[in-house]
Amino acid sequence: MGGAAMTDSAGSVRPLDGLKVLDLSRVLAGPWCTMTLGDMGADVWKIEHPDHGDDTRAWGPPFFGTEAAYYLFVNRNKRSAAIDLKHPEGRALVVEMALKADVLVENFRTGALAAYGLDFETLRQRNPKLIYCSISGYGRTGPKANYPGYDFLAQAECGLMSVTGEPGGSPMKVGVAIVDLMCGMTAIQGVLAALAAREKTGRGQLVDCALHDVGVAALANVAASTLITGAPPKRYGNAHATVVPYEAFHAADGDFVVTVGNDRQFKSLCTDVLKRPELATDDRFATNPARIRHLKELSERLNECFREQTVDYWLDRLTASGIPAGHIRKVPEVLASPEVIARDMVVQVAHPLGDLKMVGTPIKLSDTPLKDDSAPPMLGQHTEEILAEVLAKPAAEIARLRHIGAVAG
Repeated sequence: MGGAAMTDSAGSVRPLDGLKVLDLSRVLAGPWCTMTLGDMGADVWKIEHPDHGDDTRAWGPPFFGTEAAYYLFVNRNKRSAAIDLKHPEGRALVVEMALKADVLVENFRTGALAAYGLDFETLRQRNPKLIYCSISGYGRTGPKANYPGYDFLAQAECGLMSVTGEPGGSPMKVGVAIVDLMCGMTAIQGVLAALAAREKTGRGQLVDCALHDVGVAALANVAASTLITGAPPKRYGNAHATVVPYEAFHAADGDFVVTVGNDRQFKSLCTDVLKRPELATDDRFATNPARIRHLKELSERLNECFREQTVDYWLDRLTASGIPAGHIRKVPEVLASPEVIARDMVVQVAHPLGDLKMVGTPIKLSDTPLKDDSAPPMLGQHTEEILAEVLAKPAAEIARLRHIGAVAG
């Protein structure tokens, strides 16, 4: 992958040390991909417009000083170079960087980068080992290849909204930009697969990753059911289409979640927890297929029982009986929870504007741990550093490029 291996403070080699990533993406799916590659040890060069940078820098409030929280959460472990792609000399710098990169990640409209000589077909002729990850709404082929893509639009068009929400209610999007995030994760998988293939073939390739494709794939068992039956799926709110009881219930002082995965657990729920063994032997509820047919009746019976005691009372009994159950937490509760703290899922990094708390990486490797110690960069913070280090530009040349408006920072 090129470059000397680097080590963290504990002396561990990181998985992608030495990998060079040119990041031409912005907003969420692409930056999530490149941030994770940076967490894995890659050197990520984030190219931003000198005037405004990544769109999400302005997506606030809330702000941390001058930086939007949205931008901060998805751009750590990168170096920012403010370069104007529309300026011929700025464009030439980015092409030069692409020729030195192992991976390029972009999410421009289909065909837009061809005008700059930064499309896959052009670059592969000059850098045949380049892995070119292209993220778009509908893919680089197909009838909507030229359409823009956004998470909300993808959730609507891929069918996720149609199965989200209360029965009889309106379709509802997920509370986070779930398709963007999954697309970023899928892009990471594609890049890592292409890196593994390059070890065998010596060649790079195009990774074509579409929000719509990812959303359709995420339908998973819901799509499988429709393909088998031909019937459109229903909305179940907090319940489950094929596992019962698997939903939220009402206790005397609030709501909680119970996830019964099999008939044995259901029997334990009825006999050991609720002390209502007759529910387990009732023909309407004795098996999971029967419980699915009588979901409404069973939910009403269970809620009658659960309303008699508090959430903590029931969770203690459910846990003691080996039945998965839990609180419905608010985000501040989650971020302060012992589980999050123990797993280093909230970290603090030094930022030019002060100490910054961030969500940590969920990828835990025993021998080559990831890093989350580099704060999201200020706009153009590393322009001079990258031009000098990556492209060997002397200080006088960088000053000239800055004077003519090709770069900033």
